[in-house]
Amino acid sequence: MSIALNALKDFVRQPTGQNQAEDTVSLHVTHSNLKQRFIEIRVDLHTTIEAIKERLRDRCGTAVESMYLQLYDDDNNKICDLVEDFRPLGYYSPFDGFRIHIIDKNPTSLSAGGWLEDTSLVEKYTISEESYNNREDTYRKYRLKKLAEDPTWSLAKEIANRKGETYVAPEITDDYQADIAANIKVGNRCEVDPGGKRGEVKFVGRADTLAAGYWVGVQYDEPVGKHDGVVKGKRFFTCLPGHGSMLRPEKVKVIIACKFLSDRILYYKSFNQWLVIPKESMIILFIDNQ
Repeated sequence: MSIALNALKDFVRQPTGQNQAEDTVSLHVTHSNLKQRFIEIRVDLHTTIEAIKERLRDRCGTAVESMYLQLYDDDNNKICDLVEDFRPLGYYSPFDGFRIHIIDKNPTSLSAGGWLEDTSLVEKYTISEESYNNREDTYRKYRLKKLAEDPTWSLAKEIANRKGETYVAPEITDDYQADIAANIKVGNRCEVDPGGKRGEVKFVGRADTLAAGYWVGVQYDEPVGKHDGVVKGKRFFTCLPGHGSMLRPEKVKVIIACKFLSDRILYYKSFNQWLVIPKESMIILFIDNQ
């Protein structure tokens, strides 16, 4: 983890100065069957362990009788097992930033095997090439019709024409969009337009099987891509089938800079826009980079 990221993490963990009852604590929650991490759940120290289980059931789907809870400190050291349901949480002396880990003891739980998170386990709607080609209301048919009318047609040209603007095709050179690509790094979390699809940057550079200029390979969080990192017979990166896409850098937005305005405010460039957010919201910046 970079020095800057550690500094940001320490900054977020500082006291916020907000009004907070002395008999409450802010805890994180993890689950044995889930990748999702529940952040900063406020709990009254007088709440019994049984009542906490009932509250957590609504978040993770695990039945109360199937839960086994463990308490960890903010350095990931195990403190104890929360085995006495009648005890109040305060009996175990947790502090802000501690973590409750849920172990699901039910082998047939809905959360087991990734069924609550892994979209690859869900049957998707599919259509054959033949069936798709037989449909008339598709973008493919629309594109072929437009290209027959105008061999230089493109979606960008169509949008410009509809706006009443004169379309000027960009000059595509080997360094096309290199200035934008310079701010995008492999491993960056990103958002792709159009559609606001989120994912991770897996490749940045020229692609000899595609047009000249710079390209960005993205692994989407959801199966909304076109391939598994192989484009026209060449592998540029590796991801699950249907999760990969190669795009021009202008379509990809990433977090590229940040700075502090005060002890509670961060001014950061997220997805190519400068935004101001309160300190309590900044946890999102490093959760995906741990």
